Amino acid sequence: MENNRNYFVAIALSVLILVAWQFFYVNPRIEKDRIAAEQAQQTQQAQPQEGTQQATPGQAPGGGAIPGAGENRDQAIAKSARVAIDTPALSGSINLAGARLDDLRLKGYHETVDPKSPVITLFSPAETADGYFTEIGYIGNDATGSVPGPQTAWTLSGGDKLTPSTPVTLNYTNDKGITFIRTISVDDRYMFQVVDSIKNETSAPISLSSYGRVTRFNKPTTPSIYVLHEGFIGVAGDNGLQEVGYSKVEDSQPVEPGKSTSGWLGITDKYWAATIVPPQETPFEMRFSHFTDGRARFQSDYKGDAVTIAPGQSTEVKNLVFAGAKEVPVVDSYEAAYSIPNFDKLIDWGWFYFITKPMFKMMDFFFRLFGNFGIAILITTIVVKLIFFPLANKQYASMANMKKVQPKMEELKKKFGDDRMGLQQAMMQLYKDEKINPLAGCWPILIQIPVFFALYKVIYITIEMRHAPFFGWIQDLSAPDPTTIVNLFGLLPFDAPSFLHLGVWPLVMGVTMFLQMRMNPTPPDPTQAMLFTWMPVVFTFMLASFPAGLVIYWAWNNTLSIIQQSIIMKRQGVKIELFDNLKSLFAKKPKPAE
Repeated sequence: MENNRNYFVAIALSVLILVAWQFFYVNPRIEKDRIAAEQAQQTQQAQPQEGTQQATPGQAPGGGAIPGAGENRDQAIAKSARVAIDTPALSGSINLAGARLDDLRLKGYHETVDPKSPVITLFSPAETADGYFTEIGYIGNDATGSVPGPQTAWTLSGGDKLTPSTPVTLNYTNDKGITFIRTISVDDRYMFQVVDSIKNETSAPISLSSYGRVTRFNKPTTPSIYVLHEGFIGVAGDNGLQEVGYSKVEDSQPVEPGKSTSGWLGITDKYWAATIVPPQETPFEMRFSHFTDGRARFQSDYKGDAVTIAPGQSTEVKNLVFAGAKEVPVVDSYEAAYSIPNFDKLIDWGWFYFITKPMFKMMDFFFRLFGNFGIAILITTIVVKLIFFPLANKQYASMANMKKVQPKMEELKKKFGDDRMGLQQAMMQLYKDEKINPLAGCWPILIQIPVFFALYKVIYITIEMRHAPFFGWIQDLSAPDPTTIVNLFGLLPFDAPSFLHLGVWPLVMGVTMFLQMRMNPTPPDPTQAMLFTWMPVVFTFMLASFPAGLVIYWAWNNTLSIIQQSIIMKRQGVKIELFDNLKSLFAKKPKPAE
């Protein structure tokens, strides 16, 4: 009994820590970051055009001319010569100054669940407050003369619009007679190919290095939570996956994972990403940086080893640029089609990768079968229940046997009285004789934890869940239930404070958890009884801010557990305590005798 009490006390303390962490750390941090982001944006908008950054020796350039942020997006786009982009998934344009990809919108995704809301803007010109772009260029020397960089004026020589069936060709010839011919192509989703043919028409060999960079002048205004990485990302050959947060480079020197002969790099958000896959034939160095000259900005870049081109000869340099939504099948297909190492890690599957990704695959299969991710969650829950069915049966059977020996346990308590050591030994012998595992009641909850966490990751991180409807008022399974009991689920004309937000599905989850716990006798220990009563209430408020899809899973899982446990208890001939517990809970207590 002492061990059981300690176990429940530990659960209570864990719950209290989680609640305190949410209210005293997470919420103030979100508000602080929101205010800081607003102030940063106002500062950027007030800054004049200034600053120039030269390339650091041995590294990619930090950016050349750093424009101010005083222009709106349409003004910035209109002032430069451009080549239009039009695909089933993307719209935008290529800036012929630097051949930058700095104007890109995602046709299939809107800012809100309203289909009439604006589509997502991924890239914007550097002159805007939300500047974000990719650029491929070169680092030369006196022998090469001017090579393609941020300010290079490319000439359109082939094609007039970039589509999946019509690539475009740009060219640039410098004062030394070196010609660069760039062919840009795109598929029907989010992958661009940038192929440069470099011809040395001088009388001497030349040497130059390629570079690529993803640069943005802001960062997400909504801070990510600990289960999701947002910021710099890449794979650096044998050094593996690199995940670096914005704050790390803001507070210290650039992060340089080292030289690699394979990999990729970029910047990732929760649902979107921009990455570059450098030429895999030549070693390259990647770097994650924060620049503060002129305008603060974040940059993920690489610099390749120098290549030598003999007189009259040419060479070809190919970069891949991914810019778009992190759709799981699309990202996986790119990894296979282009042999990009660990490109599926662009999606943050987390430590439980071996559970999280298969669970998504299962849910995606049911979604394609039934056309509703909410139904897919319900069916996935049933499948998980079936997988653990034999183990759960043994656990519930052991719990039922515990109820059978309850009278014998009461006799032992009377026999040993205050002799706790003797009572412990006698109870352990009783468990051994009856072949009972006293901790069996904990296993159903413990088994759910990794599955619950994996499902939470799937619902929270995958773009397939974004704005995915269920039925009724649930139009976005990745967002919390929008209803709240405080305004009678929308009947009263006001919005409830966020900390009092308690929707229909969290209440359903709380009721099912309450009923599941009432399937067992009320613990005689006062501490355990208190936890027994209040744990469903605490979990109801904790999960109120979780994605609706996760709360629906939990409620449905509780319901299936109640049914399963009832069937097993009935087969074992054990009384189901649910109805008696409910009667005793609501029954009037007799007044004490006077």
